[in-house]
Amino acid sequence: MPSARARRDRGQVAIEYLGFLPVLLLVALAAVQIGLVAYTAQQAGTAARAGARAASLRQDAQQACVQAVSGNLAAGTACATSAGGDTVTVTASVRIPSVIPLWDGAFGAARKTATMPLDH
Repeated sequence: MPSARARRDRGQVAIEYLGFLPVLLLVALAAVQIGLVAYTAQQAGTAARAGARAASLRQDAQQACVQAVSGNLAAGTACATSAGGDTVTVTASVRIPSVIPLWDGAFGAARKTATMPLDH
């Protein structure tokens, strides 16, 4: 039979766990957000390359950028094109989503640039 002290200490572990749970939740949310930032940066690079490829063939770079990005990120995608000499440069900007709904847009956008030679 447990002593009186052992019975009092039994609930202490549960209380300590409940106190640590918010810290675990914040760490998990931060890890997911870092993954979203990395994924968005990768998608911005893909959009920039697709836009530069389309612009080098004298097609619509903005449409190519948006089509190259996965569904949820397409709405926040914009591309800027600049031609110079025998090359075309496209800068893609993709808005970084947030895992916290009210902070949407707080992380800005991922920007990547790609340059391709013009097709003659």
